[in-house]
Amino acid sequence: MHLVGESHSELPVLVVVGNGMVGHHFCEKLADLKVTERFKVIVFGEEPRVAYDRVHLTEFFATRQPESLALAGRELYDQWGIELCTGERVDAIDREQRVLTTSQGRTIAYHTVVLATGSTPWVPAIPGVGSKGVFVYRTIEDLEAITAYAANIKRCAVLGGGLLGLEAARAMKDLGLASYVIELAPRLMPNQLDATASKLLEREVKSQGVEIILGQSVRSVKTDDGGTLTSLELSDGTDLDVQMLVVSAGIRPRDDLAKKSGITLGARGGVEVDDTLCTNDKNIFAIGEVALHRGKIYGLVAPGYAMSDVLARRLAGEERTFEGGDLSTKLKLLGVEVASFGDPFIEGADIHTVAYQDFVTGVYKRLLVSSDGKRLHGGILVGDAKSFTELAYYARERTVLDGSPEDLVFTPKEGGGKKKATPDAMQICSCHNVTKGDIRTSMADGSVCTVDGVKKCTKAGTGCGGCVPAMTDIINAELLARGGVVKKGICEHFEYSRQELFQIVSVQGVRTLDELLGRYGKGYGCEICKPAVAAIFASTHNEMVLSKKHATLQDTNDRFLANIQRQGLYSIVPRVPGGEITPEKLIVLGQVAKKYNLYTKITGGQRIDLFGASVNQLPDIWEELIAAGFESGHAYGKALRTVKSCVGSTWCRYGVQDSVGLAIRVENRYKGLRSPHKLKSAVSGCTRECAEAQSKDFGIIATEHGYNLYVCGNGGQKPRHADLIATDLDELALIRLIDRFLMFYIRTADRLTRTSVWLDKLEGGIDHLKAVIIDDKLGICEELERQMQNLVDTYECEWAAVVNDPIKRAQFKHFVNTNAEDPTLTLVSERGMAHPAPWPKEPKKPKRKLELVNTRWMKVANLEEMPLDGGVNFKHGEAQIAVFRFSSRNELYATQNMCPHKQDMVLSRGILGDQAGEPKVACPLHKKTFALKTGECLTGDELSIRTFPVKEVNGEVFVELPPPQQLVGDLCPKHTSTYVDAAE
Repeated sequence: MHLVGESHSELPVLVVVGNGMVGHHFCEKLADLKVTERFKVIVFGEEPRVAYDRVHLTEFFATRQPESLALAGRELYDQWGIELCTGERVDAIDREQRVLTTSQGRTIAYHTVVLATGSTPWVPAIPGVGSKGVFVYRTIEDLEAITAYAANIKRCAVLGGGLLGLEAARAMKDLGLASYVIELAPRLMPNQLDATASKLLEREVKSQGVEIILGQSVRSVKTDDGGTLTSLELSDGTDLDVQMLVVSAGIRPRDDLAKKSGITLGARGGVEVDDTLCTNDKNIFAIGEVALHRGKIYGLVAPGYAMSDVLARRLAGEERTFEGGDLSTKLKLLGVEVASFGDPFIEGADIHTVAYQDFVTGVYKRLLVSSDGKRLHGGILVGDAKSFTELAYYARERTVLDGSPEDLVFTPKEGGGKKKATPDAMQICSCHNVTKGDIRTSMADGSVCTVDGVKKCTKAGTGCGGCVPAMTDIINAELLARGGVVKKGICEHFEYSRQELFQIVSVQGVRTLDELLGRYGKGYGCEICKPAVAAIFASTHNEMVLSKKHATLQDTNDRFLANIQRQGLYSIVPRVPGGEITPEKLIVLGQVAKKYNLYTKITGGQRIDLFGASVNQLPDIWEELIAAGFESGHAYGKALRTVKSCVGSTWCRYGVQDSVGLAIRVENRYKGLRSPHKLKSAVSGCTRECAEAQSKDFGIIATEHGYNLYVCGNGGQKPRHADLIATDLDELALIRLIDRFLMFYIRTADRLTRTSVWLDKLEGGIDHLKAVIIDDKLGICEELERQMQNLVDTYECEWAAVVNDPIKRAQFKHFVNTNAEDPTLTLVSERGMAHPAPWPKEPKKPKRKLELVNTRWMKVANLEEMPLDGGVNFKHGEAQIAVFRFSSRNELYATQNMCPHKQDMVLSRGILGDQAGEPKVACPLHKKTFALKTGECLTGDELSIRTFPVKEVNGEVFVELPPPQQLVGDLCPKHTSTYVDAAE
């Protein structure tokens, strides 16, 4: 028997059993605290890969790449001095001999063992539950199996209406399946939400196409003769027609190893630990979901991280104890913010409730406070969780509230009142237990003054990311308090805010980025400032966005006049003003969708969305649509999207005005209007509000005497009820007021800021807005109206301009050197949803420099065929090469065309720019940037791209490439790697 670590001359051996999120965090703390200098640390993980982020497990369906969830690479463990053994399970612990045995037959002598084995899914004992088509939702392997199975079915049920169950339901919906959630309790998320909050969440979940079945369980799983699931029998005897069941009904601590080893367990499982996290064996500890502390199992990652911190510090020689974990949670389920903190169900004579609910905008807040109103015990938030950090702090610390409980529910709008200072002890990042004081301390010497810098120092914001907005506010406040300057420039190339750049362009008549950079900026621009400046040009001069000087300033959506989707495909959304459409036009949409094999969907704005078009198909599709009388719907732009309407007085017995007619006139007036963010509107024909006008950027409700105008509503990510700004307006006065409102917003809002957020930040709030656009306080109303009328008068359908211009039309090619289709794209299946097949797994190779063997210079294109400051895609066998003409620098670059993050062929469509002088390209999918010279990822991700030599000779562009078969592995996800390198 070979024993590792027997020699007294060696360091004592510390074995960590489990390489999940908690085990990884524990190792990170051991390295930070230099415990690795006291112990030889060995980590065993049963799964074949390094620890990954289970909190964001559902995001695997978007990438299909396990690496995208990895918390670290193996090289990081090497840097820490920790031996990582993946794909190896610890099978037994001999406590007397202090030796453990692994699944590979290894025996290891230990000094200390830390159990971080986590939990396993609980599967109810349902007849037939072991059938084919039944899955759990826990690991990447589970998700890979679900994805493969989902490609051949239509409907799926999820058993369990908790957090993970709802995440699973969203994932099934994203896979194109009709989805059902079955929950035994009478409400969703019964451990976190009360009945009102659950009802609101249920409404939002249903609105996204997921069906909810409450108060029911699965009695049996029905199968065919081959043992494959065909339907579910529910507890009331009804049959549910589904072909797959995903079980997400809870977890059980994975304590089997501890049980075999004689470690004391709780009556219902879990390894019993004391406040030092020690078991009944002084040399064995437990952390995370396997640990039972004071009779409680914590099923959240934050308490597991807290345990890791305590135990690591104890091993470093500090006196620390674990007093219990905070169960406060904040998350976003199917786009809905949900949070609970403290004890959300506490009861007693000394507990009073402060509640606010608004089912129009989808907001519910409930606080449980002491009878004197001085202490917060717990609460629930749905739809608006901006105050979560502060509320969770008060609930956890039980400190006396500064003000009344109502102040915590109705937080003052920014600019409308001074917000009280928050204490340094307030926890900002629950994932890594970082307080406001920790953030301020990290900035103490003045060397750290950015969000990225604070992340590196404190690790705040590197977990779920939900604390980044609060971090930013603290950093900016600290900079100002220290006499520093909070930079208002939109990026490193301009020291001006968007509002200031708008004024410069408007007053100085600047018409190109080169002129703006030359006179007011520096460098060559980037993916941040280019689209912002392009939108400013469109809002002032209204020149065609695809003109030669503007085309490559646009984000990919505006550059190709369509929304980019997965795989680099695009959607087509023709304008349907007011939602009114003729049968003839409906037929055309159906014919086009069928001809080009497109997936169709009715949008929330009363239009029809066609998904799955490749870039080269777009002009042909739009040529047919324009011939049928359609116009661009601008669903791709930061522009007016839709003006939703009810049927109004035309058909409805309650309607008092022609809401459809007005909606059409409003939409046709503002169509194509570029703005800091997208704009949505609606017209309701009476106060019954069927068009939901009060949740729009500007909404109109008919009255007996005219129209009421509401502004700055938002039913999206952060719901906000619109404010009533004027009543009983005639149509002329209504349009004049909307003109002023929109132009004032366009002139003064920050980039990517919705009207709701803009108003919240506007000094003086709604009263100031009224004074400006109604009372003409600034004397600019006439100018605002004139600017809007100029935009209306100069409107041009962008797609009509492309279809009728051979030069612009030629820009819509996937390859510069051939008209071939992209072979990596997946066709739409019979069910109508694209299901890319998983890419074949291949063993990980050590990174080596690509050696260009037997290369030759290959002509890509004539220089004049390439866009200014843009890229083209060159087909080289099965490989695709992105070639960039960085004309403002007079440079050429060539890289792989495949985004290493999403593995889609899209890099040639990215925006060029520079970062501290380093030329770069921003991937159009998620804006990860890569250095064009070295291929290094500049956004800090462990990604890189291949680069190739490129040159121009007599107006022709050449790239030096080896034979195609040497490239396809790293440049095309459909093939295995066969490139020749120095080691071969």
